[in-house]
Order: sequence, then C-alpha cells, then structure tokens
Amino acid sequence: MKRVVFQHFGKPADILHVEEVQPLTPGPDEVLIRVLASPINPSDIMFVQNLYGIRPQLPSGAGFEGVGVIEQAGTNVKLSTGTRVSFTAIGAWSEYVLTNYRTLIPVPEAMSDEVAAQLFVNPFTAVAMVEESGVKAGEWLMITACASALGKMVIQICKMRGIKTIGTVRRNNLNEELKALGLDQIINTEEENVPKKVQQITNHEGVRAVLECVGGHTASEALKCMGRGGVMLVYGLMSLQDPSINFGLMIFRELVVKGFWLTDWMKRTDATTRHRVAGEVIELLATGKVQMPIEATYSLDEVAKAVTHAEAHGRWGKVLIKP
Repeated sequence: MKRVVFQHFGKPADILHVEEVQPLTPGPDEVLIRVLASPINPSDIMFVQNLYGIRPQLPSGAGFEGVGVIEQAGTNVKLSTGTRVSFTAIGAWSEYVLTNYRTLIPVPEAMSDEVAAQLFVNPFTAVAMVEESGVKAGEWLMITACASALGKMVIQICKMRGIKTIGTVRRNNLNEELKALGLDQIINTEEENVPKKVQQITNHEGVRAVLECVGGHTASEALKCMGRGGVMLVYGLMSLQDPSINFGLMIFRELVVKGFWLTDWMKRTDATTRHRVAGEVIELLATGKVQMPIEATYSLDEVAKAVTHAEAHGRWGKVLIKP
C-alpha cells in the first residue's frame, strides 16, 4: 500500500514523499480503514515541521484525520466491515490506516466524503472553543485570521447562536463571502488600527472573547480589544512569533489568556459535553447548516503540490488528499 512519510523535519513540500509498505493487520481494538479522503490542516503542516504538541517518531506518516471504510476489524470491535467512518490517526495520508476503534465516528449517509473527511479537527475545535469562550447571544466575539476554514466555521456557529462577530483579515478578497456566512464586522489589519476600530464597533466595551491563531503583533493588538473580564483562547501561532503581552491591561481589565488544544479538551471535558458537541457537529454538517468548501483535491503522489497549495495565501476552501 502507498502512504506519505517523512524521514526528518522541514518544509513539507521538500520532505514528504510516498512509499510502498506491507499491508497492515488490526489488533483486537483496531480497525483497518481504506481511506477515501483526508484534509490538509494547519496542525498537519506544523507536525511535519516538529512544531506541534505531538512529537513525530521518525520515520513518520503524515495527516491526522480522514474518512474511510472499515476493511477489517479486530475481535473487540463492534462496528461492521463496510461501515463508513470518520477517523483520527497519525498517518491519515495513506491508502490504508490502522487506528483504535474508539476514535471512530460513523458517518451519516447524507454526509459527503468531502465533508466527512473534515468532521473532527476543525468542527470540534470550532464548537468547543465557542463553548469555552463563554460568549452569550448579543455579546461580541473576535476571530483573528477569520478567513481560515476554522474561522469560517466559527462565524457560522456564532450566527446561529446570536453571537456578534468581528473578524480580522489581511486581504479584502474574501470579505463578501465572510459577510454572507454571517460575519458582522471585518477589520483589515494592514489598513486599520484594530483596537481603535473594535472600540468604535463595540461602543467602547470591547469584545467578550478573542479566538487567536496568529501570534506576534496581531495577538498583541487583539489583547487590547478585550473588554473587562475578557478571555483570549490561543489555538495557533501562524506567524511563528510570540506576542508582546501588556501585563497592565491584564491586571486592570482582569483578562485571561489561555491555550486551547482539542486533544486536551477532549480528555478533560466530561462525557456528556463531548457527546453533546459531537451530536451538534454531526447535525450541523449533515444538514448543511455549516458549509465546508473544498478548493482542490490531490492524489497521494501529488502530496508536494497539495501541501504547497494548502499553505498558499488567499485560499477560499480546504485542500484534500484522495488516495
């Protein structure tokens, strides 16, 4: 079978390659999945560069999630072969993958492979962060780099919950699409003073929460946009630059800045909340209430082109790998 691997860390387009390996056999709690599609997420790109929370064991497969069909099941697995499932596993960019059956989510018939391939990382993160932010209907939530796939999901979820949103962009080419998704206010960080604009928008109250993934100057400016008692959830560092934190603001506005990592959230959150979020995610995607556009699809052999496309600025949809 074919799979995408890397032998050392570096720029994904330079180090990822396809190799042929022997077929896999599932253990008692495992399933062998024939992969149908897998997305390229920022976490996948960071993992290959050794910048993620999980350290790769070299040589390593790449890709964290996807959709596929169960080909073989271990003795402890209750799901039948032929069942289409969303899965998480290191090495999802492959023709076949082994994973523990506990990571599986059976996919409704109404959900396409393209949507099901993205079922876990972005949708769960988006819903979980909106929950974690504590923002209620009528309050303001700010999303940096809001044109990302995850940012677009947050916008749509907030719209349904009556939460008002401010999103930051660096280019104006996707503004109309973002507004159509439900974004209330757009601020171009290259053209406007972000804190001043936010104060104008919120009548000098500031935002209740910020979902931050850029770091550097953007994060430093976003902190100034928060109202008293505000929360910043940091879930990425796209600029690879640490922000300058104004401790005075944190003290006198009683601000909270904390990291968010879906892996840890899933571990520390009670089962009732996890099941509720899972149900909401599946319902949103299966009914099409939340849109997850696809920009391009590549084969395993085209992985270098695929990751280059995924890292390009100005994308409007997700890039998928289909074995």
